[in-house]
Amino acid sequence: MSYTTEKIRNIALLGHGSSGKTSLAESMLFLTGTTDRLGNVSDGNTVNDSDSEEIKRQISIYLSATFIDHKGCRINILDTPGFFDFAGEVLEALRVADCGIIACSAKDGISVGFEKAWSQLSLSKLPRAIYVSKIDEENGDFDAVLKSLRDRYGSSVCPLTIPIKDAAGKVVGVYDLVYRKGYAIEAGKQKEIPVPDSMKDEIEAIYETFNESIAETCDELMEKFGEEYTTEEIIKGVQIGLKDLTLFPVFCGCATSGLGTIPLLDAITDFFPSPLSRKEFTEDGADLVVDPNGTTCAIVFKTLSDQYGRFSIFKVLSGKMTSDLQLVNMRTGNNEKIGHIFKMQGKKNVEAKEIICGDIGAASKLSDTKTNDTLSDAKNRVEAKKIEFTPPCYARAIAPKTKGQEDKIATGLTRLGEEDVTFTFVNNAETRQLVLSGAGDIQLDVLCSKLKDKFGVEVELSAARVPYREKIRKKVQVRGRHKKQSGGAGQFGDVVIDFEPGETEDLTFEETVFGGSVPRNFFPAVEKGLRESIQRGVLAGYPLVYLKATLVDGSYHSVDSSELAFKIAAQIAYKEGIPQANPVILEPIGILSVTIPDTYMGDIMSDLSKRRGSPLGMNLNSEGMQVVEAEVPMGEMSSYAIDLRSMTQGRGSFTIRFERYQEAPAPVQEKIIEESKYLTESE
Repeated sequence: MSYTTEKIRNIALLGHGSSGKTSLAESMLFLTGTTDRLGNVSDGNTVNDSDSEEIKRQISIYLSATFIDHKGCRINILDTPGFFDFAGEVLEALRVADCGIIACSAKDGISVGFEKAWSQLSLSKLPRAIYVSKIDEENGDFDAVLKSLRDRYGSSVCPLTIPIKDAAGKVVGVYDLVYRKGYAIEAGKQKEIPVPDSMKDEIEAIYETFNESIAETCDELMEKFGEEYTTEEIIKGVQIGLKDLTLFPVFCGCATSGLGTIPLLDAITDFFPSPLSRKEFTEDGADLVVDPNGTTCAIVFKTLSDQYGRFSIFKVLSGKMTSDLQLVNMRTGNNEKIGHIFKMQGKKNVEAKEIICGDIGAASKLSDTKTNDTLSDAKNRVEAKKIEFTPPCYARAIAPKTKGQEDKIATGLTRLGEEDVTFTFVNNAETRQLVLSGAGDIQLDVLCSKLKDKFGVEVELSAARVPYREKIRKKVQVRGRHKKQSGGAGQFGDVVIDFEPGETEDLTFEETVFGGSVPRNFFPAVEKGLRESIQRGVLAGYPLVYLKATLVDGSYHSVDSSELAFKIAAQIAYKEGIPQANPVILEPIGILSVTIPDTYMGDIMSDLSKRRGSPLGMNLNSEGMQVVEAEVPMGEMSSYAIDLRSMTQGRGSFTIRFERYQEAPAPVQEKIIEESKYLTESE
């Protein structure tokens, strides 16, 4: 079945973990006949949660794309994870979605995940609707949830479907306020039902509230407020309100039974915007015209990699994508030959002849295309705005349980990084650790499990070592003499060096030798010996910085002196002189920026004090959140991502960047030295 861009709907399902997003997607697939069975999260057989880790943990980890056909429309469903460690997957979905549906359960109401999803949709300036799930569960209260939504987000929150209850208060159906009809579900089929007499007054009261919200969507409807709106006028009002972000429809249902799913799908096709309504921009901020008849431009927003190969999932922003098309990768400047193209159904794929403007598809075996790349026609090169991922904030050292498998870890993480671009790993030569960084402990635990299952390497995580520094605080003069005689030519080098605090982090080497006591050709050897020595300080083995070394005197032997001898003599002078120069340990200091609701300010400030932090200031951001800035020792921040989440129930976020090194307090220095001794002994 072919579609035009006007008949495409790209919907992102968002919300807290276990709020019913994946079950809703499963219900949509089943009730439209796309699948022949209704999958269940607890049984591990849903279309979207098909990864082994998702099945094992019974949570969504990756963004999953599926599609259905309903009432002449192609609906692309982007099911996102609710756990905050996988927020990068949400950003990928929001880059290509034209509308978001935030799920919340009738029992739990507004959760942290709901708040975050609302905030992200606001930042993206995307239309949004709300789906209240699990309305038939015990202790579920749709009315209380609706009230809290309107109290929190205003009268623009407008119910379009509400539960129908019998005289005993049991949910037996849903009522569609637009078309004024009640529906129940029987044996997977929707049927129309009458409204119980006990609910008629309640529905009329809600309908008045509904009309008020509709009236506020445009001047024409406001002028007619008080009169009876026609169905066509209501549809027009909902369409305008969604597009202009002045109306946020609320739907309800139970995904496991299918109750409320068809009215939601009807609303998606009737009210929700098409890709033509979304404003697109280039990477440099210019308008990118969404034109079905324009030259081809597509953004790759997700990459899937498995034993069968790699799929680049894209949205066509202009023109259309066909097999055998040759496009330019705007990041590399290289040509990419498009081979087979597909529509994705979870991890499965359906081959397609073309993907039109606004639609979502996938291409296999692209040579050098990654997530966030733009594929563009060579005649009109355009780079679409990239996804701005949050930098990783939680780091751990990763090592194999069996020595010698370090290469396996690097290979595995490189492959896993094709799918998930939100984590990084770097081999820190200074601390001699491979450091894995991500959004939190759950993401890192998933990566470790995948390394074991996919690449056969068991790993363990430990604290990432902090790259401290050492420096001296006073000037000393020392002699370093190297003399060795073992028959034949011997070795002789003799230097006198002044060591003092320098002005630059790197070694400053000078010489003031008079009378040729040390020949000039040995000066480079002396400097080389010192440069090698400063890689390990004398207190805890950390690099020595801000050192000025001046070669002032020495002696040599016409036969036994050599570059090696003078290099060793300089190193002897270093080992003997630096301990006398009052050495201290420097710790890295970072600038921390924490974004939190005002209610957590006391806890945050108290915690910063425990971490030896120094507040610099605070201000309100555009969303009414407090942004606290402080200087903190980075050695105290290793668990901050987990601790902040605990203190703020997941509402807080932070960034940290290195600022400078400064002298650590004496008790901290003693602790660092003890830890260094322990590590040296254990190695």
